[in-house]
Amino acid sequence: MADDTPPPAAGAVTGADAALADALDRLRARLRDLALPLDAPGAAQARGDRRAALDQLDDYLLPRLRSAGAPLLVVVGGSTGAGKSTLVNSLLGERVSDPGVLRPTTRSPVLVHHPLDAGWFAGDRVLPGLARLAGDRGPSTGAGADAEPGAAAVRLAPSPALPRGLALLDAPDVDSVEEANRRLAAQLLAAADLWLFVTTAARYADAVPWDLLHTAAERHAQVALVVDRVDPGSEAAVEDLRRMLDANGLSAAPLFVVAEGVGPDGLLPEDAVGPVAAWLSDLGGDAAARRAVAVATRDGVVDDLAGRGLALARAADEQVVAAARLRDAVERAYAEAAAQVGAATSDGAMLRGEVLARWQELVGTGDLLRSVERGVGRVRDAVVGFLRGRPAAPAPVEQAIAHGLAAVVLDAADAAAERTHAAWRGDPSGAGLLPDLGLSRSSATLRADVDREIRAWQADVLALVGEQGAQRRGTARALSFGVNALGVSLMVLAFASTGGLTGVEVGIAGGTAVVAQKLLEAVFGDDAVRRLTAEARERLDARVRGLLAGEAARYTAQLDALVLTGGEPLRSAATAVADAARAERAGRGAEKTGVGRASAEGADAREAVAGHAGAGGQGASRAGADALPAAAGDAPAPAGTTTSLRGADRWRAVSGQIGPGRAPGAGGGTWSAATASAGAGGRSGAGVADGGSTHGDADGDDRPRGGFWRRLLGREDRG
Repeated sequence: MADDTPPPAAGAVTGADAALADALDRLRARLRDLALPLDAPGAAQARGDRRAALDQLDDYLLPRLRSAGAPLLVVVGGSTGAGKSTLVNSLLGERVSDPGVLRPTTRSPVLVHHPLDAGWFAGDRVLPGLARLAGDRGPSTGAGADAEPGAAAVRLAPSPALPRGLALLDAPDVDSVEEANRRLAAQLLAAADLWLFVTTAARYADAVPWDLLHTAAERHAQVALVVDRVDPGSEAAVEDLRRMLDANGLSAAPLFVVAEGVGPDGLLPEDAVGPVAAWLSDLGGDAAARRAVAVATRDGVVDDLAGRGLALARAADEQVVAAARLRDAVERAYAEAAAQVGAATSDGAMLRGEVLARWQELVGTGDLLRSVERGVGRVRDAVVGFLRGRPAAPAPVEQAIAHGLAAVVLDAADAAAERTHAAWRGDPSGAGLLPDLGLSRSSATLRADVDREIRAWQADVLALVGEQGAQRRGTARALSFGVNALGVSLMVLAFASTGGLTGVEVGIAGGTAVVAQKLLEAVFGDDAVRRLTAEARERLDARVRGLLAGEAARYTAQLDALVLTGGEPLRSAATAVADAARAERAGRGAEKTGVGRASAEGADAREAVAGHAGAGGQGASRAGADALPAAAGDAPAPAGTTTSLRGADRWRAVSGQIGPGRAPGAGGGTWSAATASAGAGGRSGAGVADGGSTHGDADGDDRPRGGFWRRLLGREDRG
C-alpha cells in the first residue's frame, strides 16, 4: 500500500502554540548549555534530570507541539517476561516483535504503524537520536541511518492491522539487566502520548515499574495497565493492583486483565485480548479522543519540564556556590602561606643561625658596634677602611640568605597545599577533582622556581644599591669596592626586626640590624636607606606572592576550566515556559467556550445516555469531538471503515458494547474477558473483573465510575 501521508508541515505552529514552542526552544538551549561538573550533593540526580529533560523535549514535546496531527504513540512498556511482545503480536494477529527475554530486538524496539502513517516515523520527527531500521533489512534512509553498529535503533514495522492514527512501540524491559536498555526504556516511555504498561499477577508490586508509574502520575501522563498471565484464582492480586492504582494517583487508568495461555501460533486468544483491542481500536478511530490524550500528556510534560527547569536552576546555583567555596579554601590557605613567609622574613628569624654567622664574618660586628658609638662619621671611616683594607666576600652571606629564605617559602607552600587538599577532600564538590593530581604537596618544580626567584630578588637588591650609588658622587669609590657588601647589608636590613627573638639573640640580631642600617646610612643617608629598604621588601613580597599564586593555580585552574553559568538564565527560561503554557491553555479554554459550548453540551447528553443504557455505541465514540477542535491532519476515517485490532469485534459482539469499547467515558475500571460475559447478561457495572467487585459507592451504586476519557475531557460522572 502506497504511503500517501503528507510530510509534517514545518513552521505550521501559530498563535499561543507558537509562543509555547519558542519558550520551549529557549528552555532547551539553556538546558543544553547547563553544566553541572562538580559533584555537589544532588548533582548526579540533576545531571540525569537534565538529560531526561532534553530527551523529552527532543523525543516528544517539541515534535508533538509542532505536529499536532501526528499519530498517537502508544508505548508498550513493562518488566522482563511480562509478555509485552506477545501482547503486541496478539493485538495485530501477526508476529512483528520477537518475544523472549533474550530477543534480538532488545536494543531495537519495534514501532508498529499503519502503512499510510509511515511518513510520520521514518524521519526524525520523534526520537531523532535513534536510527531507523526498516524491518529486518538494516537502517533505513531516515533519522540515524548512519548510526554506529550496536547503537540503539527503532525498527519500523508497518501493519495494516493497526488503525490509522495510532502507533504501538514495543519498548525494552524497564528492569533489564543491561543499564543501556533500562535507560532506553525510560526514554521511550517519556516520548509516549500514552503508556500501555504491562505487568503480571506475580510482579505487579515490583519497585522498578512503580517508580516509573509514580513518575507518570506526577507528570499526569495518560496510562493504561495490562495484567498479563493471570491464572484462575488470581483475582485478589488484580483487585490489589486496582487499589494501588487508586491510591497512587492513577485512579483514571484503565486496567485490563489478560488470562494465561498462548495458542500454538504463539498468540493470545482473541477473547483474552479483546478488551485491550477494542479500547485501542476505538481510540484510533476517534481523532478528538486521540488529540485529547495527546494534549493531556503534553500539558503534563510541559508542567513537569517547567518545574524541572526551576529545580535545575537551583542545582546550577549550588554549583556556583560550591565552586566559590572551593576557591575560597585555596585563597585562604595560600594567603596564610604568604602571611607565614612575611612573618618569618620580618620578625628577625632570618637573622639567626647561618645568616648571622656569615654576616659576622663579613663585617666584624664587635669593631663596628664600637665605631657606631663614636658617631656616624667614624662609621663611614670604618666602613671605607673595611672595604679597602679587607676585600669583602659577601657570597657566603648571600647563599645563607638564599638557603634560609627558600626553606621558609617551601615550608609555607607545603603547608598551604596540605590545608587546601584537606579542605577539598572534605568537600564532595572538591573530592572529585583530586584523584591522581598529586595536590597534597607543593609542585615538583617549586624548589627550582623558589631558587630562581630568590636569586632574582638578590639581583634586584644589588641593582637598587648600584642605582643609588650612581646618584651619589661622593660614595663612588666606596661603591666600586663594596656594592655586594652594601647589597647584603640592605638584604639584612629588609629582615630587620627583633620581634620573636629573646635573650642573647635580641642583642645579636638587633645589633646586626643596627650595623647594617648605620652602614647604609653612612653611605646613602637616612631617607635613601628607608626608601631602599621598603623597595627591597616590596620586591621580595611580590616574588613570594607570585610563587604562591603559581602553586594555588594548580587548584584554581581546575575551577577556571569549569563552565558554571549559574541558574538565572535557566530560571528565566523555565518561568517563560510556565507563562506561555498558561496563556496557551487560556486561549484553548476560550476557543472551547466560544465555539463548542452547544456541541459539547450535546456530547455530554449523548455520553450520559450511552453510559446509562450501556449502549456505548457510535454516538458515544464521538464524545468530546465537538468540544475540541480537530488538529490539522487529524481527518478521521470514514464511518464504518475504521480498522479494528484482533479480538476487538468479537469483544464488542459478546459484550454488547459495554466496557472500554466505543464508550470513551467508561475507562478507569478493570476489564477482562469475563466483563464481556457480565455485559452480555445485562449488568451495567463498568468495573467488573473476573468475579471482582464494582467500583461503585458505599450504597451499592454500581454505575460506571468517573472514567479515563470523562476525566480527560473534563466531564465527571453526574450524580
